[in-house]
Amino acid sequence: MMSAGVVIGPDELEQLVKALLARGYRALGPVVRDGAIILGEVEGTAELPKGWQDNQAPGSYSLNQTGSHNLFDWAVGPQSVKAEVFPPRSTIWTAKPPGYVVEEVPDEAAPVAVIGARPCDLAGLDVLGRALVNGSAADPTFQRRSGGAFLVVAECTHPANTCFCVSMGTGPGASHGFDVRLTELPGAGTEDPRYLALAGTRQGRELLDGLPGRPAQPADEAERVNLLARAASRMGRSVDNAGLPELLARNLSNPRWDDVAERCLACGNCTAVCPTCFCANFEDTTDLQGTVRRQRTWASCSDLAHSYVHGGPVRSSIKSRYRQWATHKFSWWWDQFGTSGCIGCGRCITWCPAGIDITEEIAALRASDGAASTTKGAGER
Repeated sequence: MMSAGVVIGPDELEQLVKALLARGYRALGPVVRDGAIILGEVEGTAELPKGWQDNQAPGSYSLNQTGSHNLFDWAVGPQSVKAEVFPPRSTIWTAKPPGYVVEEVPDEAAPVAVIGARPCDLAGLDVLGRALVNGSAADPTFQRRSGGAFLVVAECTHPANTCFCVSMGTGPGASHGFDVRLTELPGAGTEDPRYLALAGTRQGRELLDGLPGRPAQPADEAERVNLLARAASRMGRSVDNAGLPELLARNLSNPRWDDVAERCLACGNCTAVCPTCFCANFEDTTDLQGTVRRQRTWASCSDLAHSYVHGGPVRSSIKSRYRQWATHKFSWWWDQFGTSGCIGCGRCITWCPAGIDITEEIAALRASDGAASTTKGAGER
């Protein structure tokens, strides 16, 4: 449900947050904490990162304060919306003595409103939904939380050096998947910014109708278009997607996998920060009172135990585990879900302690297409 846009100021944005809280949502927004911009609970715009910008490079992240009044002059932090709709740890059921009757544990988390979600994160939720709503591993917690979430997306006008969302078709603008879309139109100097707001759903329209603001003018939309075009031209990375699934499928023995394995620490950071990774472990534990709990926790294909079957792990080498992650994202996702598993947010590049750059690895595979490794175990899956 698209409608005509309106232009609001900082005061109206504050009212928007308050209105969401009044409707029973738990409001989350970008906050500066522990040297990074993360998602945290907010009660108004005062907690948002006014004047903060992020500096990102392979294996590097830092913040600097510019003194501006802009709230969204940053790209992405280590967290995406995924953790709010697909929690890192959740209890599935419990069983207590003496009868040990299994009782499901309902998910009772309050609905969440995310202020300042990025367009690439909206794409990440769509990709996750292919697996957790429509796939064979349909997850009721994800369905409930994602379906009840209110998403206020802030279009990205300040991409990081590690971003490549243009290549993946997921940004820097947003065309769907949001309740309200904001584009920050910066003020001159220390003037307050304005926000070009557009409703994408009935709930979003109702919210915007309750705020004072003026109708958007052609000049406002032209400014938005220019800001997004400038952001697209400043992307620090790109991926050539032409025939990429087939390229990866025929290069499982390429020596580039040996090269990246020399650098990869198999730490799992790339999967921990990825907005679309959905692998999970299920673990049963028993406490001293005899209560059994089945819990689900995030898992990583970087972990040696992830592919363990009777007799040992299927992917015993770091090379095979990194290759599994990369080929699943960019090749096998197409076979399973009809889309790429990557949204181009660049988090895996920034938060890799070894500074491994997936765009560089793909380019190297393309440049050496057809080369074969002579390393022992090159065919290991």
